[in-house]
Amino acid sequence: MGQDDVAVFVDRDLGGARFTRSTLAGAVMRGVEVAGLDIDAPWLADSTLVVNGVDVVPLVEAELDRRFPGRELRRATDPADLRAALAATERAWAAAVDRVRALPEGAADVSVDGEWSFAQTVRHLVFASDVWLGKAILRLPRPFHPLGQSHAEYETDGFDMSVFATGQPTFDEVLEVRAQRQAMLRDFLATATPELLAEQRPSAWWPERHVSVLHCVHVIFTEEWQHLRYALRDLDAQG
Repeated sequence: MGQDDVAVFVDRDLGGARFTRSTLAGAVMRGVEVAGLDIDAPWLADSTLVVNGVDVVPLVEAELDRRFPGRELRRATDPADLRAALAATERAWAAAVDRVRALPEGAADVSVDGEWSFAQTVRHLVFASDVWLGKAILRLPRPFHPLGQSHAEYETDGFDMSVFATGQPTFDEVLEVRAQRQAMLRDFLATATPELLAEQRPSAWWPERHVSVLHCVHVIFTEEWQHLRYALRDLDAQG
């Protein structure tokens, strides 16, 4: 649909409609009923969302920082603050794992509304660490662990999906690999300097584009907090 061919909905009932991996960027809503509207926008922090003339993004971000202590450090630049940011994510995820452990057996593998299960979400964080730490920052020759969980669409980008294991590992196996990846990041940040963080690396997905090491670390922290929010949302849905 071209810029001059904009969809217009007048006096239409879209109640209960579900939009997944869709763009509503630049959409204009006037005189709309939004009771119960549920928006999940992972990149909201870098956007604007105007409701009745008020950009609500700063309000949402402040509330998420309140709910998740340490989240406000996800874009820290000082090595000491980055270490504190990592410690905060580790505490938050440890509490989430304890919560899953307290649920009936199999809760870690429950999918809510077709989303990843808790175990799959943790596996994706293994993958994210392998992409942005193992591959992009450390430039390891074989950065990917077989238990990592990638997005299916990466296959269309020429990504070698054969590196990943088939089948369903146990939750304990997933947590063991996850702990290894957390330790890798902890060890890296333990000796990181401002000079190292400023170094440039080929981007994980676009080698022709270079990004800073600090950018890669920020991506990891963004993944940590976003997926924790998803995981807790779905645990709440389990009851």
